[in-house]
Amino acid sequence: MHVAGTPYRTIWPSDTDQAVIKIIDQRHLPHRFVIEELRTVNEVCAAIREMHVRGAGLIGATAGFGMYLAARTAPDQDFAAFMQQAADDLVQTRPTAGNLAWAVKRQLTAIAQENTLEKKRARAFDVAREIADEDAEFCRRIGEHGKEIIAELSRKKNGAPVNILTHCNAGWLAFVDYGSATAPIYAAHAEGIKVHVWVDETRPWLQGAKLTAWELKEEGVDHTLIADNTGGHLMQHGLVDMVIVGTDRTTRCGDVANKIGTYLKALAAHDNQVPFYVALPSSTFDWTIRDGLTEIPIEQRSGEEITHIRGLSEAAEMATIGIAPPDTATANYGFDVTPARLITGLITERGVMAAHEEDILRLYPEHR
Repeated sequence: MHVAGTPYRTIWPSDTDQAVIKIIDQRHLPHRFVIEELRTVNEVCAAIREMHVRGAGLIGATAGFGMYLAARTAPDQDFAAFMQQAADDLVQTRPTAGNLAWAVKRQLTAIAQENTLEKKRARAFDVAREIADEDAEFCRRIGEHGKEIIAELSRKKNGAPVNILTHCNAGWLAFVDYGSATAPIYAAHAEGIKVHVWVDETRPWLQGAKLTAWELKEEGVDHTLIADNTGGHLMQHGLVDMVIVGTDRTTRCGDVANKIGTYLKALAAHDNQVPFYVALPSSTFDWTIRDGLTEIPIEQRSGEEITHIRGLSEAAEMATIGIAPPDTATANYGFDVTPARLITGLITERGVMAAHEEDILRLYPEHR
């Protein structure tokens, strides 16, 4: 997608030095556009854990490049043990994220198939690029499939703008390009279909306010920022035509783990007969689990993310301020689980399906 008219991906290898992987450090957005260079697997772990990068697809792509950087620096005499430790460290950075573990496993499997260290290192680089390219292509396809849903709503409204509510950032900043929840929006916008996006602020990291609003502005998509608790009110008054969110892990039966607060949006949509869609590449499915509520681990993060907030001060300097009484007890759950029964459909690179095991397997029969 575009930054000031220039196309970017969220992660890419340096053109001049294969030992360097470049990322957009999202902690500085929307006020500063900062490109960070990663050279070691420890730096990659920190970037994932500390939210320099975030979002299901991008975390997976970053982990893929992290495994490549680990392979570059792994000692010859202890290569396998070093790689396994790197894999374990990466997976523990964000335990809810399904794409992360998937990418690490894909790298380990590919590396194991090569019979020399030189080939293992070369293969790790190739697989990292494959994961990133595949993520971008799958999101593009999600956009094509989801665009048809928006187009149908537009026809029913006689061309009036389709009002779409989203939550958190499942945009191109959360993937390598295009995004998941935003991909249908961008595809519809590119075809001249009128869309308007209600952007949840998304406490406590404010990914909606900081990231989704920024990227929609860069792409010229009409949008309005709202407080997290506004969505239900808008639905009650007929101001939301559909909801599209992303997901960090989805079970084979259609339960969805996404940013905390998604479940509440799904309940409000269900009560007001508003279609609720989840967009995801197939790498976000966890085919080993069925019950999201009992089997998906929910990350708990530092309470300081709730008690403090970071932004641009009146002096145009980045500042962190406290917003709660000192020593206030906190509980900071990063995700919640939306049961399949509340989901109208899943939009993937292979098409749109019901959030039900049999319909999911209709498009992914290899996982029966």
